[in-house]
Amino acid sequence: MLIKTQAIVLRTHKYGESQLIIDLLTKSMGCVTFIQHVQQSTKKRIGIPFFQPLTLLEIEYDHRRNSQLQHFKDISVAYPFKTLPFDPYKVSIALFSAEFLYNCVRREPSDEALFDFILNSVRWLDMSSGSCSNFHLVLMLHLSRFIGFYPNLDDYRQDDFFDLRNGVFCPMPPSHSEYIVPEEASKIRLLMRMTYESMSLFHFSRHERNRCVRLIIDYYRLHIPSFPEMNSLSVLETLFQ
Repeated sequence: MLIKTQAIVLRTHKYGESQLIIDLLTKSMGCVTFIQHVQQSTKKRIGIPFFQPLTLLEIEYDHRRNSQLQHFKDISVAYPFKTLPFDPYKVSIALFSAEFLYNCVRREPSDEALFDFILNSVRWLDMSSGSCSNFHLVLMLHLSRFIGFYPNLDDYRQDDFFDLRNGVFCPMPPSHSEYIVPEEASKIRLLMRMTYESMSLFHFSRHERNRCVRLIIDYYRLHIPSFPEMNSLSVLETLFQ
């Protein structure tokens, strides 16, 4: 079956001397894994820059259901980045975001709304000229809308605990240990108000931001089986003041 679709690069690793294994989130088929020679193709030279984290592509391939590795028939950059590859802060955020997204969506069925949310997020990061220090917080929190465990904010009352396992606020600690105490739980509603457009108005210290990231990862880890340790987290935690 011939597929032509938009795609976002989530993960790449070398295979042998001249090949890459590339995990893409596609608009039509969800996550798909490809193998590609990076020296050249029959039509044009294809190099590693095509497969940097969060690169936006247009691809065409013959989808083979019984094959774990697909092969490109055609590939092009759908949106040439203007700033992202040249800004070290944005590069670090892109590395973390791509790793986080891969861990979250690799088993999700194809979902055009999910794809469009990520696509628009990547383009916003590239086009942003202001502070992007809270970008990954917005991405992580709002991604939960699309994969089924967006926190229930309706029942919040002052001094509530937040039950990470069930995604709800509660007046007493739950019977299990996966919860957030009221002081930190009160910040969840504040965080959920952030958008890409408004996030520069929210000021966090490096410690506060890193604490938020770890709590969000804990939340995802409870809802996604086998969610691994984040290799890029240590780099991200050194950014911004």
